Amino acid sequence: MTKNEPTSLDLATSALLEPNGVDEDALERVFALVRAHRADDADLYFQMSRAESWMVEEGEVKSGSFAIDQGVGVRVVSGEKTAFAYADDISPASLEAAAKVTRAIAAQGGEGSAATPRTRSAVPLYAPIDPVSALDDGAKVRLLERLEKRARAADPRVKQVIGRLSGEYEVVFIARADGVRAADVRPLVNLSITVIVEQDGRREQGYCGGGGRFGYGYFDDERLDHMAEMAVRQALVNLDARPAPAGPMTVVLGPGWPGILLHEAIGHGLEGDFNRKGTSAFSNRIGEQVGAKGVTVVDDGTIADRRGSLSIDDEGEPTGRNVLIEDGVLRGYLQDRLNSRLMGVPATGNGRRESYAHIPMPRMTNTYMLGGDKDPAEILASVDRGLYAVNFGGGEVDITSGKFVFSAAEAWWIEGGKLQYPVKGATLIGNGPDALTRIAMIGNDMALDPGIGTCGKEGQSVPVGVGQPTIRIEGLTVGGTGG
Repeated sequence: MTKNEPTSLDLATSALLEPNGVDEDALERVFALVRAHRADDADLYFQMSRAESWMVEEGEVKSGSFAIDQGVGVRVVSGEKTAFAYADDISPASLEAAAKVTRAIAAQGGEGSAATPRTRSAVPLYAPIDPVSALDDGAKVRLLERLEKRARAADPRVKQVIGRLSGEYEVVFIARADGVRAADVRPLVNLSITVIVEQDGRREQGYCGGGGRFGYGYFDDERLDHMAEMAVRQALVNLDARPAPAGPMTVVLGPGWPGILLHEAIGHGLEGDFNRKGTSAFSNRIGEQVGAKGVTVVDDGTIADRRGSLSIDDEGEPTGRNVLIEDGVLRGYLQDRLNSRLMGVPATGNGRRESYAHIPMPRMTNTYMLGGDKDPAEILASVDRGLYAVNFGGGEVDITSGKFVFSAAEAWWIEGGKLQYPVKGATLIGNGPDALTRIAMIGNDMALDPGIGTCGKEGQSVPVGVGQPTIRIEGLTVGGTGG
Protein backbone atom coordinates (compact mmCIF):
# COMPACT_ATOMS: atom_id res chain seq x y z
CA MET A 1 0.00 0.00 0.00
CA THR A 2 1.41 3.38 -1.00
CA LYS A 3 1.39 6.48 1.14
CA ASN A 4 -1.66 8.01 -0.56
CA GLU A 5 -3.84 4.89 -0.69
CA PRO A 6 -6.66 4.69 1.88
CA THR A 7 -6.16 2.31 4.79
CA SER A 8 -8.65 -0.34 5.82
CA LEU A 9 -9.77 2.00 8.60
CA ASP A 10 -10.38 4.79 6.05
CA LEU A 11 -12.35 2.46 3.78
CA ALA A 12 -14.42 1.05 6.64
CA THR A 13 -15.20 4.50 8.02
CA SER A 14 -16.34 5.78 4.63
CA ALA A 15 -18.37 2.63 3.85
CA LEU A 16 -19.95 1.87 7.22
CA LEU A 17 -19.90 4.81 9.60
CA GLU A 18 -20.05 8.11 7.75
CA PRO A 19 -23.00 7.28 5.42
CA ASN A 20 -25.03 6.18 8.44
CA GLY A 21 -24.33 9.15 10.69
CA VAL A 22 -22.17 7.18 13.13
CA ASP A 23 -19.19 9.03 14.59
CA GLU A 24 -17.02 8.69 17.69
CA ASP A 25 -19.62 10.54 19.78
CA ALA A 26 -22.28 8.01 18.76
CA LEU A 27 -19.97 5.12 19.66
CA GLU A 28 -19.23 6.64 23.06
CA ARG A 29 -22.96 7.05 23.81
CA VAL A 30 -23.40 3.31 23.24
CA PHE A 31 -20.50 2.40 25.51
CA ALA A 32 -21.79 4.82 28.16
CA LEU A 33 -25.01 2.76 28.25
CA VAL A 34 -22.93 -0.38 28.67
CA ARG A 35 -20.77 1.12 31.44
CA ALA A 36 -23.87 1.93 33.45
CA HIS A 37 -23.96 -1.80 34.25
CA ARG A 38 -21.21 -4.14 35.33
CA ALA A 39 -19.65 -5.79 32.31
CA ASP A 40 -16.28 -7.33 31.56
CA ASP A 41 -16.19 -6.59 27.85
CA ALA A 42 -18.26 -5.07 25.08
CA ASP A 43 -17.87 -4.49 21.37
CA LEU A 44 -19.66 -3.30 18.25
CA TYR A 45 -19.12 -5.19 15.01
CA PHE A 46 -20.08 -3.33 11.84
CA GLN A 47 -20.11 -5.24 8.56
CA MET A 48 -20.94 -4.63 4.92
CA SER A 49 -20.68 -7.40 2.33
CA ARG A 50 -21.33 -7.95 -1.34
CA ALA A 51 -21.36 -11.54 -2.52
CA GLU A 52 -22.06 -13.32 -5.79
CA SER A 53 -22.05 -16.84 -7.19
CA TRP A 54 -22.31 -18.28 -10.69
CA MET A 55 -22.82 -21.81 -11.99
CA VAL A 56 -22.31 -22.92 -15.58
CA GLU A 57 -23.32 -26.40 -16.79
CA GLU A 58 -23.39 -27.75 -20.31
CA GLY A 59 -22.29 -24.35 -21.60
CA GLU A 60 -25.24 -22.54 -20.04
CA VAL A 61 -25.59 -20.35 -16.98
CA LYS A 62 -27.72 -22.46 -14.66
CA SER A 63 -27.77 -20.08 -11.72
CA GLY A 64 -26.49 -16.76 -10.56
CA SER A 65 -26.97 -14.81 -7.37
CA PHE A 66 -25.97 -11.48 -5.91
CA ALA A 67 -26.52 -10.22 -2.38
CA ILE A 68 -25.74 -7.07 -0.43
CA ASP A 69 -25.92 -7.07 3.33
CA GLN A 70 -24.93 -4.78 6.13
CA GLY A 71 -25.57 -4.45 9.82
CA VAL A 72 -24.11 -4.18 13.29
CA GLY A 73 -23.86 -6.58 16.21
CA VAL A 74 -23.70 -5.32 19.80
CA ARG A 75 -22.19 -7.67 22.38
CA VAL A 76 -21.80 -7.29 26.14
CA VAL A 77 -19.96 -9.91 28.22
CA SER A 78 -20.27 -10.38 31.97
CA GLY A 79 -18.45 -13.36 33.45
CA GLU A 80 -19.36 -16.34 31.29
CA LYS A 81 -22.59 -14.74 30.07
CA THR A 82 -22.95 -13.01 26.74
CA ALA A 83 -25.77 -10.70 25.74
CA PHE A 84 -26.03 -10.02 22.05
CA ALA A 85 -28.30 -8.02 19.77
CA TYR A 86 -27.97 -7.03 16.14
CA ALA A 87 -29.64 -4.81 13.58
CA ASP A 88 -29.49 -4.57 9.81
CA ASP A 89 -30.00 -0.83 10.16
CA ILE A 90 -26.80 1.01 11.01
CA SER A 91 -27.72 4.21 12.80
CA PRO A 92 -27.09 5.85 16.19
CA ALA A 93 -30.67 5.01 17.23
CA SER A 94 -30.39 1.30 16.36
CA LEU A 95 -27.04 1.09 18.12
CA GLU A 96 -28.46 2.53 21.34
CA ALA A 97 -31.56 0.31 21.13
CA ALA A 98 -29.41 -2.80 20.74
CA ALA A 99 -27.17 -1.71 23.62
CA LYS A 100 -30.18 -1.38 25.93
CA VAL A 101 -31.25 -4.94 25.08
CA THR A 102 -27.84 -6.35 26.00
CA ARG A 103 -27.81 -4.72 29.45
CA ALA A 104 -30.11 -7.43 30.82
CA ILE A 105 -27.24 -9.75 31.76
CA ALA A 106 -25.36 -7.23 33.91
CA ALA A 107 -26.36 -5.77 37.26
CA GLN A 108 -26.94 -2.04 37.81
CA GLY A 109 -24.06 -0.10 39.32
CA GLY A 110 -21.25 -0.30 36.83
CA GLU A 111 -18.37 2.07 37.05
CA GLY A 112 -15.50 3.30 34.96
CA SER A 113 -14.79 6.21 32.69
CA ALA A 114 -14.67 6.42 28.93
CA ALA A 115 -11.65 4.79 27.30
CA THR A 116 -9.54 6.85 24.96
CA PRO A 117 -10.11 5.65 21.37
CA ARG A 118 -7.01 4.09 19.83
CA THR A 119 -6.48 2.48 16.46
CA ARG A 120 -5.45 -1.17 16.42
CA SER A 121 -3.35 -1.70 13.32
CA ALA A 122 -2.03 -4.93 11.87
CA VAL A 123 0.08 -5.91 8.90
CA PRO A 124 -2.27 -6.11 5.88
CA LEU A 125 -2.20 -9.66 4.50
CA TYR A 126 -4.20 -9.02 1.32
CA ALA A 127 -5.04 -6.10 -0.94
CA PRO A 128 -8.27 -4.20 -0.05
CA ILE A 129 -9.83 -4.91 -3.45
CA ASP A 130 -13.40 -5.61 -4.49
CA PRO A 131 -13.37 -8.70 -6.73
CA VAL A 132 -17.14 -8.56 -7.25
CA SER A 133 -17.11 -5.22 -9.08
CA ALA A 134 -13.66 -5.54 -10.67
CA LEU A 135 -14.90 -7.83 -13.47
CA ASP A 136 -18.10 -7.54 -15.49
CA ASP A 137 -20.64 -10.37 -15.44
CA GLY A 138 -19.90 -11.45 -18.99
CA ALA A 139 -16.22 -11.93 -18.20
CA LYS A 140 -17.12 -14.09 -15.18
CA VAL A 141 -19.29 -16.35 -17.30
CA ARG A 142 -16.61 -16.59 -19.98
CA LEU A 143 -14.12 -17.63 -17.28
CA LEU A 144 -16.35 -20.59 -16.40
CA GLU A 145 -16.87 -21.43 -20.08
CA ARG A 146 -13.10 -21.54 -20.64
CA LEU A 147 -12.75 -23.92 -17.72
CA GLU A 148 -15.51 -26.18 -19.05
CA LYS A 149 -13.98 -26.32 -22.55
CA ARG A 150 -10.63 -27.38 -21.12
CA ALA A 151 -12.23 -30.21 -19.19
CA ARG A 152 -14.21 -31.46 -22.18
CA ALA A 153 -11.14 -31.37 -24.41
CA ALA A 154 -9.14 -33.42 -21.91
CA ASP A 155 -10.87 -36.78 -22.55
CA PRO A 156 -13.78 -38.05 -24.70
CA ARG A 157 -15.24 -39.84 -21.67
CA VAL A 158 -16.14 -36.51 -20.05
CA LYS A 159 -19.95 -36.34 -20.15
CA GLN A 160 -20.82 -33.47 -17.83
CA VAL A 161 -18.98 -30.45 -16.45
CA ILE A 162 -20.19 -28.11 -13.73
CA GLY A 163 -18.24 -24.93 -12.99
CA ARG A 164 -18.87 -22.66 -10.01
CA LEU A 165 -17.46 -19.20 -9.34
CA SER A 166 -18.01 -17.12 -6.21
CA GLY A 167 -16.70 -13.85 -4.88
CA GLU A 168 -17.13 -11.69 -1.83
CA TYR A 169 -16.17 -8.19 -0.76
CA GLU A 170 -16.43 -7.62 2.98
CA VAL A 171 -15.69 -4.54 5.04
CA VAL A 172 -15.69 -4.70 8.85
CA PHE A 173 -15.20 -2.12 11.59
CA ILE A 174 -14.82 -3.08 15.23
CA ALA A 175 -15.21 -0.72 18.18
CA ARG A 176 -14.47 -2.00 21.68
CA ALA A 177 -15.31 -0.60 25.09
CA ASP A 178 -11.60 -0.52 25.92
CA GLY A 179 -11.08 2.07 23.19
CA VAL A 180 -9.76 -0.17 20.43
CA ARG A 181 -10.89 0.71 16.92
CA ALA A 182 -9.94 -1.71 14.13
CA ALA A 183 -11.01 -2.42 10.57
CA ASP A 184 -10.41 -4.84 7.75
CA VAL A 185 -11.28 -5.13 4.07
CA ARG A 186 -11.56 -8.77 3.05
CA PRO A 187 -11.77 -10.01 -0.55
CA LEU A 188 -12.48 -13.70 -1.15
CA VAL A 189 -12.87 -15.68 -4.37
CA ASN A 190 -13.35 -19.33 -5.23
CA LEU A 191 -13.51 -21.34 -8.45
CA SER A 192 -14.37 -25.03 -8.66
CA ILE A 193 -15.10 -27.67 -11.26
CA THR A 194 -16.93 -30.99 -11.02
CA VAL A 195 -16.45 -33.46 -13.87
CA ILE A 196 -18.52 -36.57 -14.54
CA VAL A 197 -17.08 -39.24 -16.83
CA GLU A 198 -18.65 -42.40 -18.23
CA GLN A 199 -17.22 -45.67 -19.52
CA ASP A 200 -19.07 -48.91 -20.22
CA GLY A 201 -22.11 -47.63 -18.34
CA ARG A 202 -20.13 -46.70 -15.22
CA ARG A 203 -20.13 -43.07 -14.15
CA GLU A 204 -17.66 -41.43 -11.76
CA GLN A 205 -16.83 -37.88 -10.82
CA GLY A 206 -13.82 -35.75 -10.00
CA TYR A 207 -13.46 -32.34 -8.40
CA CYS A 208 -10.94 -29.53 -8.16
CA GLY A 209 -11.23 -26.09 -6.62
CA GLY A 210 -9.19 -23.20 -5.37
CA GLY A 211 -9.20 -19.60 -4.26
CA GLY A 212 -8.13 -17.11 -1.65
CA ARG A 213 -8.14 -13.45 -0.69
CA PHE A 214 -7.42 -11.86 -4.06
CA GLY A 215 -9.21 -11.08 -7.31
CA TYR A 216 -10.50 -13.21 -10.19
CA GLY A 217 -7.30 -12.49 -12.11
CA TYR A 218 -5.71 -15.28 -10.09
CA PHE A 219 -7.48 -17.77 -12.36
CA ASP A 220 -5.29 -17.43 -15.45
CA ASP A 221 -5.08 -19.92 -18.33
CA GLU A 222 -2.36 -21.97 -16.64
CA ARG A 223 -4.44 -22.35 -13.49
CA LEU A 224 -7.56 -23.24 -15.48
CA ASP A 225 -5.59 -25.93 -17.32
CA HIS A 226 -4.40 -27.37 -14.02
CA MET A 227 -7.87 -27.40 -12.44
CA ALA A 228 -9.48 -29.08 -15.44
CA GLU A 229 -6.68 -31.64 -15.65
CA MET A 230 -6.90 -32.52 -11.95
CA ALA A 231 -10.68 -32.92 -11.95
CA VAL A 232 -10.66 -35.11 -15.06
CA ARG A 233 -7.76 -37.19 -13.74
CA GLN A 234 -9.54 -37.88 -10.45
CA ALA A 235 -12.73 -38.91 -12.25
CA LEU A 236 -10.83 -41.27 -14.61
CA VAL A 237 -8.92 -42.82 -11.70
CA ASN A 238 -12.23 -43.61 -10.03
CA LEU A 239 -13.44 -45.38 -13.19
CA ASP A 240 -10.83 -48.04 -12.51
CA ALA A 241 -11.36 -48.17 -8.74
CA ARG A 242 -12.05 -51.48 -7.00
CA PRO A 243 -13.96 -51.91 -3.72
CA ALA A 244 -11.91 -50.68 -0.77
CA PRO A 245 -10.63 -53.22 1.75
CA ALA A 246 -11.78 -53.02 5.36
CA GLY A 247 -10.11 -53.39 8.74
CA PRO A 248 -7.19 -51.95 10.74
CA MET A 249 -4.22 -51.13 8.54
CA THR A 250 -1.39 -48.73 7.80
CA VAL A 251 -2.71 -45.58 6.14
CA VAL A 252 -0.68 -43.00 4.27
CA LEU A 253 -2.28 -39.56 3.94
CA GLY A 254 -1.23 -37.34 1.06
CA PRO A 255 -0.12 -33.70 1.44
CA GLY A 256 -2.36 -30.64 1.37
CA TRP A 257 -6.13 -31.06 1.54
CA PRO A 258 -6.00 -34.34 3.57
CA GLY A 259 -5.07 -31.97 6.41
CA ILE A 260 -8.85 -31.54 6.73
CA LEU A 261 -8.72 -34.68 8.91
CA LEU A 262 -6.24 -32.89 11.19
CA HIS A 263 -8.51 -29.83 11.25
CA GLU A 264 -11.63 -31.74 12.19
CA ALA A 265 -10.31 -34.53 14.40
CA ILE A 266 -7.70 -32.50 16.29
CA GLY A 267 -8.04 -28.78 15.58
CA HIS A 268 -11.54 -28.34 17.01
CA GLY A 269 -10.42 -30.07 20.19
CA LEU A 270 -7.76 -27.36 20.60
CA GLU A 271 -10.25 -24.46 20.61
CA GLY A 272 -10.39 -22.62 23.91
CA ASP A 273 -14.12 -22.87 24.67
CA PHE A 274 -14.15 -26.68 24.60
CA ASN A 275 -11.11 -26.80 26.87
CA ARG A 276 -12.38 -24.21 29.33
CA LYS A 277 -15.54 -26.26 29.71
CA GLY A 278 -13.56 -29.50 29.97
CA THR A 279 -15.36 -31.12 27.05
CA SER A 280 -12.34 -31.65 24.79
CA ALA A 281 -10.14 -34.73 24.71
CA PHE A 282 -7.24 -32.26 25.14
CA SER A 283 -8.60 -30.50 28.26
CA ASN A 284 -6.07 -29.92 31.07
CA ARG A 285 -3.25 -31.52 29.09
CA ILE A 286 -0.94 -28.55 28.43
CA GLY A 287 2.66 -29.74 28.59
CA GLU A 288 1.74 -33.39 28.04
CA GLN A 289 2.89 -35.61 25.18
CA VAL A 290 -0.28 -35.89 23.09
CA GLY A 291 1.25 -36.94 19.77
CA ALA A 292 4.17 -38.82 18.32
CA LYS A 293 7.61 -37.22 18.34
CA GLY A 294 8.04 -34.97 15.34
CA VAL A 295 4.36 -33.92 15.22
CA THR A 296 4.09 -30.11 15.27
CA VAL A 297 0.71 -28.50 14.61
CA VAL A 298 0.37 -24.77 13.94
CA ASP A 299 -2.57 -22.43 13.41
CA ASP A 300 -1.42 -19.42 11.42
CA GLY A 301 -3.76 -16.62 10.39
CA THR A 302 -0.93 -14.46 9.02
CA ILE A 303 -0.18 -16.18 5.69
CA ALA A 304 -0.62 -13.65 2.88
CA ASP A 305 -3.66 -14.06 0.61
CA ARG A 306 -4.76 -17.38 2.15
CA ARG A 307 -8.45 -18.24 2.43
CA GLY A 308 -8.22 -18.74 6.20
CA SER A 309 -6.08 -15.66 6.91
CA LEU A 310 -7.25 -12.45 8.59
CA SER A 311 -5.31 -9.24 9.19
CA ILE A 312 -7.37 -8.88 12.37
CA ASP A 313 -9.85 -11.31 13.88
CA ASP A 314 -13.49 -10.41 14.45
CA GLU A 315 -12.73 -8.92 17.87
CA GLY A 316 -10.08 -6.52 16.61
CA GLU A 317 -7.08 -8.65 17.65
CA PRO A 318 -4.22 -9.25 15.18
CA THR A 319 -4.03 -12.86 14.13
CA GLY A 320 -0.86 -14.81 14.84
CA ARG A 321 1.15 -17.96 14.28
CA ASN A 322 0.16 -20.15 17.22
CA VAL A 323 2.06 -23.37 17.88
CA LEU A 324 -0.51 -25.77 19.35
CA ILE A 325 1.48 -29.00 19.45
CA GLU A 326 5.29 -29.00 19.35
CA ASP A 327 7.21 -32.23 18.78
CA GLY A 328 4.17 -34.07 20.10
CA VAL A 329 3.75 -31.89 23.22
CA LEU A 330 0.58 -29.83 23.73
CA ARG A 331 1.58 -26.15 24.02
CA GLY A 332 -1.66 -24.17 23.92
CA TYR A 333 -5.20 -23.60 22.74
CA LEU A 334 -6.85 -21.20 20.31
CA GLN A 335 -8.46 -18.30 22.19
CA ASP A 336 -10.94 -15.52 21.69
CA ARG A 337 -11.18 -12.67 24.22
CA LEU A 338 -13.89 -14.22 26.41
CA ASN A 339 -12.23 -17.60 26.89
CA SER A 340 -8.73 -16.13 27.25
CA ARG A 341 -9.94 -13.87 30.05
CA LEU A 342 -11.68 -16.71 31.89
CA MET A 343 -8.68 -19.04 31.45
CA GLY A 344 -6.14 -16.37 32.38
CA VAL A 345 -4.14 -16.57 29.15
CA PRO A 346 -3.55 -14.14 26.26
CA ALA A 347 -5.96 -13.99 23.34
CA THR A 348 -4.47 -15.59 20.22
CA GLY A 349 -6.37 -13.67 17.51
CA ASN A 350 -8.83 -16.52 16.87
CA GLY A 351 -12.12 -14.84 17.72
CA ARG A 352 -14.25 -15.34 14.60
CA ARG A 353 -17.90 -14.94 13.62
CA GLU A 354 -19.84 -15.64 10.46
CA SER A 355 -21.40 -12.17 10.31
CA TYR A 356 -22.65 -9.22 12.33
CA ALA A 357 -25.63 -11.39 13.31
CA HIS A 358 -23.41 -13.91 15.17
CA ILE A 359 -21.30 -13.90 18.31
CA PRO A 360 -17.56 -14.59 18.07
CA MET A 361 -16.01 -17.80 19.35
CA PRO A 362 -12.60 -19.48 19.15
CA ARG A 363 -12.09 -20.72 15.59
CA MET A 364 -9.23 -21.97 13.45
CA THR A 365 -7.65 -19.97 10.60
CA ASN A 366 -5.03 -21.96 8.61
CA THR A 367 -4.26 -25.13 10.59
CA TYR A 368 -1.49 -27.44 9.43
CA MET A 369 1.19 -29.92 10.46
CA LEU A 370 4.80 -29.00 9.78
CA GLY A 371 6.88 -31.17 7.48
CA GLY A 372 9.37 -33.82 8.59
CA ASP A 373 12.49 -35.32 7.03
CA LYS A 374 11.15 -38.27 5.01
CA ASP A 375 10.88 -38.43 1.23
CA PRO A 376 7.23 -39.19 0.31
CA ALA A 377 8.42 -42.00 -1.97
CA GLU A 378 10.26 -43.53 0.99
CA ILE A 379 7.05 -43.44 3.05
CA LEU A 380 5.06 -45.28 0.37
CA ALA A 381 7.87 -47.77 -0.16
CA SER A 382 7.85 -48.60 3.56
CA VAL A 383 4.26 -49.91 3.49
CA ASP A 384 3.80 -53.63 2.90
CA ARG A 385 0.01 -53.54 2.78
CA GLY A 386 -2.12 -50.47 3.35
CA LEU A 387 -4.12 -47.55 2.01
CA TYR A 388 -2.93 -44.30 0.40
CA ALA A 389 -5.58 -41.58 0.80
CA VAL A 390 -4.85 -38.85 -1.75
CA ASN A 391 -7.97 -36.73 -1.33
CA PHE A 392 -10.95 -36.46 0.98
CA GLY A 393 -14.64 -35.78 0.61
CA GLY A 394 -16.87 -35.26 3.65
CA GLY A 395 -16.37 -36.20 7.26
CA GLU A 396 -17.56 -35.66 10.80
CA VAL A 397 -16.06 -35.63 14.29
CA ASP A 398 -17.24 -35.76 17.90
CA ILE A 399 -15.32 -33.03 19.77
CA THR A 400 -15.70 -34.62 23.21
CA SER A 401 -14.37 -38.04 22.27
CA GLY A 402 -12.29 -37.08 19.23
CA LYS A 403 -13.87 -39.87 17.16
CA PHE A 404 -13.98 -39.20 13.42
CA VAL A 405 -15.23 -40.71 10.18
CA PHE A 406 -13.90 -39.45 6.83
CA SER A 407 -14.58 -40.60 3.28
CA ALA A 408 -11.75 -40.70 0.74
CA ALA A 409 -12.49 -39.11 -2.65
CA GLU A 410 -9.39 -40.74 -4.12
CA ALA A 411 -7.46 -43.64 -2.57
CA TRP A 412 -5.07 -46.39 -3.65
CA TRP A 413 -4.19 -49.83 -2.38
CA ILE A 414 -0.51 -50.21 -1.47
CA GLU A 415 1.20 -53.57 -1.58
CA GLY A 416 4.91 -54.31 -1.50
CA GLY A 417 5.65 -50.60 -1.18
CA LYS A 418 3.96 -49.75 -4.49
CA LEU A 419 0.60 -48.33 -5.54
CA GLN A 420 -1.35 -51.24 -7.03
CA TYR A 421 -4.79 -49.91 -8.00
CA PRO A 422 -7.32 -47.24 -6.98
CA VAL A 423 -10.06 -48.15 -4.52
CA LYS A 424 -13.50 -46.73 -3.97
CA GLY A 425 -15.70 -46.44 -0.89
CA ALA A 426 -12.88 -46.12 1.66
CA THR A 427 -13.72 -44.43 4.95
CA LEU A 428 -11.20 -43.68 7.68
CA ILE A 429 -12.46 -44.30 11.19
CA GLY A 430 -10.56 -43.40 14.33
CA ASN A 431 -9.93 -41.13 17.26
CA GLY A 432 -8.06 -37.88 16.67
CA PRO A 433 -5.90 -37.81 19.82
CA ASP A 434 -5.14 -41.52 19.40
CA ALA A 435 -4.27 -41.08 15.70
CA LEU A 436 -1.73 -38.37 16.66
CA THR A 437 0.22 -40.97 18.64
CA ARG A 438 0.17 -43.43 15.72
CA ILE A 439 2.02 -41.20 13.24
CA ALA A 440 5.17 -43.11 12.33
CA MET A 441 6.65 -41.13 9.42
CA ILE A 442 6.35 -37.47 8.37
CA GLY A 443 7.19 -36.32 4.85
CA ASN A 444 9.20 -33.29 3.78
CA ASP A 445 6.48 -32.15 1.35
CA MET A 446 4.20 -30.04 3.55
CA ALA A 447 1.59 -28.30 1.42
CA LEU A 448 -1.43 -26.13 2.11
CA ASP A 449 -4.77 -26.87 0.49
CA PRO A 450 -5.70 -24.94 -2.68
CA GLY A 451 -8.16 -22.67 -0.87
CA ILE A 452 -11.44 -24.56 -0.60
CA GLY A 453 -12.09 -25.05 3.13
CA THR A 454 -15.19 -23.93 5.03
CA CYS A 455 -15.55 -24.78 8.71
CA GLY A 456 -18.82 -25.19 10.57
CA LYS A 457 -19.27 -24.76 14.32
CA GLU A 458 -22.46 -24.15 16.28
CA GLY A 459 -24.31 -23.13 13.14
CA GLN A 460 -21.66 -20.68 11.94
CA SER A 461 -19.51 -21.12 8.82
CA VAL A 462 -16.17 -19.38 8.19
CA PRO A 463 -13.46 -19.84 5.53
CA VAL A 464 -10.39 -21.77 6.69
CA GLY A 465 -7.21 -23.33 5.39
CA VAL A 466 -5.63 -26.71 6.14
CA GLY A 467 -2.40 -28.47 5.27
CA GLN A 468 0.05 -31.22 6.06
CA PRO A 469 2.88 -33.28 4.56
CA THR A 470 2.59 -36.92 3.54
CA ILE A 471 2.26 -38.93 6.77
CA ARG A 472 2.14 -42.61 7.67
CA ILE A 473 -0.33 -43.64 10.42
CA GLU A 474 -0.29 -47.12 11.96
CA GLY A 475 -3.37 -49.15 12.78
CA LEU A 476 -6.08 -46.80 11.47
CA THR A 477 -9.43 -48.48 10.82
CA VAL A 478 -10.59 -48.44 7.22
CA GLY A 479 -14.23 -49.06 6.44
CA GLY A 480 -14.83 -50.34 2.93
CA THR A 481 -16.88 -52.65 0.74
CA GLY A 482 -14.14 -55.11 -0.16
CA GLY A 483 -13.03 -58.23 1.67
